Amino acid sequence: MASVNRFIQFNNETIDTKMLHQMELLAGALADAPYLKVTTRKLVELRPSESALSISVFWRHRTKRIERNGYLSDIYLMAAGFWRDFDLSAWRNFKKSDAPLPSLREQLLLCAEEFRLSEQIKRARPGTAAAFDTREAVYSEFHEDQFKQNHKKGFKSDVLINAAYLRLRGIDVDMGENFHSLFFIWTDLFDAKSTMDSVRVVERVMDRAEFLLDADALHGYYTFGESAEKAPPFRYHEGIEAEESDEPEEIETIEEWFQSWHRETEMSEAPAMEFELERGDSQLAEGGREEEGAGDVQQTAKGDSSGEHLEDSDAEDRQMESQPKGAEGKFGSANDQVVFHESRLRVQGDHRLDIEAWRKKQAPYVRALLKELKKRMTQRQEGIRLNLNAGRLSKKLVPLAIEERPKPFYRKTAPSKELDAVFCLLIDGSASMLDKLDETKQAVLLFHDVLRGLNVPHEIVLFYEDAYEASDAEQPNYFEWMHKFEDRNKDHAQEIASLDAHEDNRDGFAIRWMNSRLKRRTEKHRFLLVFSDGEPSAYNYAENGVVDTANAVAEAKKQGIEVLHLFLSSDSITEEQAAFYRMMYGNKSVSADSLEQFVEQTLRLLKRSLHLVIQSG
Repeated sequence: MASVNRFIQFNNETIDTKMLHQMELLAGALADAPYLKVTTRKLVELRPSESALSISVFWRHRTKRIERNGYLSDIYLMAAGFWRDFDLSAWRNFKKSDAPLPSLREQLLLCAEEFRLSEQIKRARPGTAAAFDTREAVYSEFHEDQFKQNHKKGFKSDVLINAAYLRLRGIDVDMGENFHSLFFIWTDLFDAKSTMDSVRVVERVMDRAEFLLDADALHGYYTFGESAEKAPPFRYHEGIEAEESDEPEEIETIEEWFQSWHRETEMSEAPAMEFELERGDSQLAEGGREEEGAGDVQQTAKGDSSGEHLEDSDAEDRQMESQPKGAEGKFGSANDQVVFHESRLRVQGDHRLDIEAWRKKQAPYVRALLKELKKRMTQRQEGIRLNLNAGRLSKKLVPLAIEERPKPFYRKTAPSKELDAVFCLLIDGSASMLDKLDETKQAVLLFHDVLRGLNVPHEIVLFYEDAYEASDAEQPNYFEWMHKFEDRNKDHAQEIASLDAHEDNRDGFAIRWMNSRLKRRTEKHRFLLVFSDGEPSAYNYAENGVVDTANAVAEAKKQGIEVLHLFLSSDSITEEQAAFYRMMYGNKSVSADSLEQFVEQTLRLLKRSLHLVIQSG
């Protein structure tokens, strides 16, 4: 796990995950494509293979108003402009040309289309005008500065791009008499109605510019993203015979391009499933089904009998342990290549002396908390009360006739009941936890003992990713249970004392995995606690890991699951670190300023959560 205190301070970029999530929702709504993701890159880009639109980091390090309006203008431009009104066939034909100065040609066309589509969006959606006004003001200032610098250095093609942008915004700059005719042609873009109109203007400009310029543009002010020629892969399955068909239909819009990629990605498993269901003879191994053991029982179930044949949970766990599962798009797009293993954490060695010492140290805290909580629970069990102004109407109605101010109502005794709550604890199992293991074990043991004392169902799971086996094709993740819901009040102190540090941590995936278990619970109050000592860090899970984790927390809240985060640090926490974790977990993130405070903060989290349950009970 990487620390928030990165080595290179000037590269210590913090992502506003809440803002990025809002942009993602906006993009999905404007494009009517809820599958769209939003990422950040140097320039605005279209990335259909990732189902992603990329907004530009150009807007960072500015005022909040400018930053937000800048990102909004990027989204408007792509999701409400390029999405349906950019002609892909015209772009492909334009790209096929072997004309000189290809970078300059392409950037001029994208500049022209940005102008055309911006004006079109403002006319159709007047509410977008403020964002585009901010965009044009900031970019005009930027291009004026770039014009001066490129002019001094003699980068004429780059100067032409800067001047072209400024001319469309009504700002005149002097490139010399030879270029006057170019800008006269360039102003025809004010009448452009389609991508083909823009192409014609750019081609006329380039027919003259290629004789005035010696070199192509050096800087990139515009980029399209992935090549428009890049088609989604065909998912072939052995059981399906190739069908003869006409030439594939030409994809003409960005929307169709993204949909084709999304459709292929979503349906990658469909051909195999369809063939398996319809034919029933797919080759599971050499020699077909029979070599797999057609008569083998694939599933088992428990019955009510008390006989010795009743299957125990250990056997189920062993069966589960041998069956790794694929994420298959169920746990966020950043985790599509994850393969996860679920197992019981194995006890290593005898930890009874350590456990006895920890429990002796924690006993006063545990007893005090249990006593306080049980007292609060008892106080809510009110005895029957008579002669009230409101409540249930008594059968003894005589006071209504003989008393001036009768009180014929009563309240019944509140029935005693257990806490209607369930808790899950996710423990970061990354390598950076190595120097904090003892404190973590003590805090987890405290969590376990308090909830056992209150008969509250809970789970405790260690999660980590195998960094050495992770690749583009597969990222193995592991969940190791120390305690499961089914274990009820069984003591698993030995398992807790055996937890160990491993490699990486994929927090967003782990939270979604636990959410999928919690949302099946019927308890009124569902809590998920995450113990970690830094930001998410796993294979291809750097910047998008922070966003993925924030999105996972937001999804949990929508499902009625309260996510609490405890940040463990061996040093005093900085304001930057605190802000970073609030960005992912909201105001439900707390920190232990020292290892000694870890147990104390765990106790505080539990106490606050359980008080909430009792008060609402």
